[in-house]
Amino acid sequence: MTAIYLDNGATTPLHPKVKEAIIDTLDNFGNPSSIHSYGRTAYHVMEEARLTLKTYIHATAKDQLIFVSGGTESDNTAIMQTAMSRKEVGKHLITTQVEHPAVLETMRFLETQGFEVTYLPVSQTGEITVEQVKQALRPDTILVSMMYTNNETGVMFPIKEVGELLADHPAYFHTDAVQAFSLESINVKELKVDFLSATAHKINGPKGIGLLYVKEGISLPTLLHGGEQEGKKRPGTEDITGMHAFAVAASQLDDEEKLRRKELFKEFHHIIKQTLTEAQVDFSVNGSEEHASPHVLNLWLKGVPNNLMLMRLDLEGFVISTGSACSAGNIDPSHVIEAMYGKNHPSLDESIRISFGYGNNTEDVTKFAKALASVATQLKK
Repeated sequence: MTAIYLDNGATTPLHPKVKEAIIDTLDNFGNPSSIHSYGRTAYHVMEEARLTLKTYIHATAKDQLIFVSGGTESDNTAIMQTAMSRKEVGKHLITTQVEHPAVLETMRFLETQGFEVTYLPVSQTGEITVEQVKQALRPDTILVSMMYTNNETGVMFPIKEVGELLADHPAYFHTDAVQAFSLESINVKELKVDFLSATAHKINGPKGIGLLYVKEGISLPTLLHGGEQEGKKRPGTEDITGMHAFAVAASQLDDEEKLRRKELFKEFHHIIKQTLTEAQVDFSVNGSEEHASPHVLNLWLKGVPNNLMLMRLDLEGFVISTGSACSAGNIDPSHVIEAMYGKNHPSLDESIRISFGYGNNTEDVTKFAKALASVATQLKK
């Protein structure tokens, strides 16, 4: 039996064209730093991938697009190197309580190094307002880091509005766009961000390759040392296969395809919620439904232990999660749900995350919805 995979917020399957791209480039083993024909061929592939991804986010030729190992390294580089290079300007940073651990843990480390961090709280619908950022800004604020789309609830933050707010403030602006990269039309100029992080494996590309966009005119010191690759910003022999595959994955996501997926995922929401309602399952949606990406549906199944739900569905061939995959093996409750409802709230142990992506269809989601309703009824406390 082939399982129905509904955990695309954690990682995504490779697109068939990405698989082809990987195979096609495996024989292109030249080092892009070499000046012979093999090196020049590899260099061309690398720069074509960089141009494709720059175009995807509407970056200019003078902006930097640095290839890294993934979202975590991208987040760390933007935050750590901004802090270390601007500590003479100020030592205050702003983020939110519901960021990915790659951001939160980096901020906590900086606190041990003498920096001060403001963690903005979210509402019960998981939202942040521009006014909150405005109130938290200080003359010594050097960086605001805020995710584009929350990885557990799908709630989207007002990135463009915050970018406009910061246009007249010296603080740099970083957004973790990992969860937004597959569905949103990203224009770094309209968003007015200084840094943007993304990764290939959330858009049906391979693991181990990501990017950091750096706005023209900003120079960050290198996080690693040892070579002059990536404009002297990220040493190490480049992963040509990963870079090319990342670009091919992004090339499958034109505006028409993004719109098609959004409409399909909204239909999935309707199918699941309607099925649960008809089965008289007591549930509510965690997070704003108005300001959210449709690829994530986080449900509080009242009175139903999420650990048991996860195991039962897995046995029946349905793959979902209870939160961030980067907290795998961690029995602590979701920090996102906790930020929304508070400690000891029953939703912490009764919420599940369903996340849609390439390959999901109405038939499979309908099967899943029926199984979810059935198991929820059986497990009701």
